[in-house]
Amino acid sequence: MIIHRVEIRHTKMELVSPFETSLGVELYEEHIIVRVDSEGFSGWGEVVVEPTPSYSYETLTTAWHVLKDFLIPGILGKKFETIQEALAKNSWVRGHRMAKAGLEAALSDLFAKSQDVSLSTFLGGTRKRVPAGVSVGLQSTPAQLVKTVESYLQDGYKRIKIKIAPGRDLDLVKALRKEFPDIQLQVDANSAYTLNDIAMLKALDEYNLQLNEQPLGYDDIYDHSILQPQLSTPICLDESIYTLSDAKAAIQLGACKIINIKPGRVGGYTESIRIHDYCRSVNIPVWHGGMDESGIGRAGNIALASLPNFVLPGDISSSRRYYKEDIVEPAFEIDSESMMSVPEKAGIGVEVMLNRLEKVTVAKQECKM
Repeated sequence: MIIHRVEIRHTKMELVSPFETSLGVELYEEHIIVRVDSEGFSGWGEVVVEPTPSYSYETLTTAWHVLKDFLIPGILGKKFETIQEALAKNSWVRGHRMAKAGLEAALSDLFAKSQDVSLSTFLGGTRKRVPAGVSVGLQSTPAQLVKTVESYLQDGYKRIKIKIAPGRDLDLVKALRKEFPDIQLQVDANSAYTLNDIAMLKALDEYNLQLNEQPLGYDDIYDHSILQPQLSTPICLDESIYTLSDAKAAIQLGACKIINIKPGRVGGYTESIRIHDYCRSVNIPVWHGGMDESGIGRAGNIALASLPNFVLPGDISSSRRYYKEDIVEPAFEIDSESMMSVPEKAGIGVEVMLNRLEKVTVAKQECKM
């Protein structure tokens, strides 16, 4: 396939409600949408950067620059028989995993469509449905958290993950467990704690949590290896796992018992699958995280989550959990068993609504042969 055209768009989509974590409060989600055109097919991907370097060093500005000046020129006008050939053209670029992941997603959609297979099949997925959970931001009071969680349980979600932060942790978990003693419950600190907080982290063990996600430093593996043996709750690593090498180190050091895979964080589907396969070989379960993606990114997440070792519910909730109007049709919805159907049509399996995309576009740039 010859890559004839690549388009990038800075999009800004208003969230249904503010989403607060230990990193701050989000009212909008700003990402970069990538479109790659070749021989009558269009492939779509999403770069899950944010305006600020709070979750990752990559930002909208850096990703736009790297895409426009390096990654897109690496493939534009060139002919590729396989996606691996296309990805190899930019292997010399160090880091910038989110930018690379968004372009790989668009190329994967393109190649899957050219082969008339679903993205799930293209990636090696094996399931028709995947388990879905919901992530709940920090709430003003424990009572408000109980009310919010109750609404999600009524929507059909069976796994609840709540954000916690220093001073807003144990009381929230206590309140939820008192009201809902049997739900699948997880906590996510987004790196808000240190080993000085070990007494509180141990106290969480009393509440039958499925996992405690990234309690310590975002770039840390060693301190987590000190913490995990002192907890009965499994630690799940997110921010500190960027590569297969990181995953191997964390597992061999005993820093975690579960790993969260986000394609944007690790640099795309290829590295995600390598991590997935290794974890499967050593009996470490993985699950699919989320970055408040639009339907474009969410379709890719669901396809990847159809691989066999994504055994825990992912943060791949219904579209209306995030946005009043998504930019794809059909919108994604969970079923009565808290499962999400994997699209079966070619590529990402949903239609990008160009009129809606235009409404949320802040800026765009077209690169042609």
